[in-house]
Amino acid sequence: MEIVTIPGFLDYYRRVREATRRVVAVIPAEALDWTYKPGKFTVGDLVRHIAAIERFVFVEAALGRPIRYHGCGKELGADLPAVLEFFDRCHAESLELLAALRDEDRKRRVPNAAGRDMEIGKLLRALPVHEIHHRGALCIYLNLFGVETPPVLGSTAEALVQRSAGGDPA
Repeated sequence: MEIVTIPGFLDYYRRVREATRRVVAVIPAEALDWTYKPGKFTVGDLVRHIAAIERFVFVEAALGRPIRYHGCGKELGADLPAVLEFFDRCHAESLELLAALRDEDRKRRVPNAAGRDMEIGKLLRALPVHEIHHRGALCIYLNLFGVETPPVLGSTAEALVQRSAGGDPA
């Protein structure tokens, strides 16, 4: 995906976040501290991580500022309402800050999370990839906890198979 304009990227990223937000919306409060294995992210950690990495790694780096990620612990939101508020607030702040970039800034180089110089456009391209990666993990976590997650692209695989019944899969 080539980022041609900053507004075009932001429109795309808003849609990525809308899909993630639909998944986050089905988290039951009792699942927030659940994890499949001790020492791994909890459901709440995953949501806080998506928000904190967006705001304090990707956005800060894109603006040429030092990265300010300090983890994704409960201090960022201990209960479900606080986690959702943090998630939504970080995204709103991120969009507002990124909207200040100009299209020509896409080619400007800034240090990424590893400290290597990278074009802002390429850095921004990695933002939805990171989110989608963790959204998939969140869906698996929720399914393991017994929560049915909404389809991300408007349909489930099972529904596609059912609609395709009788058709030639090849």
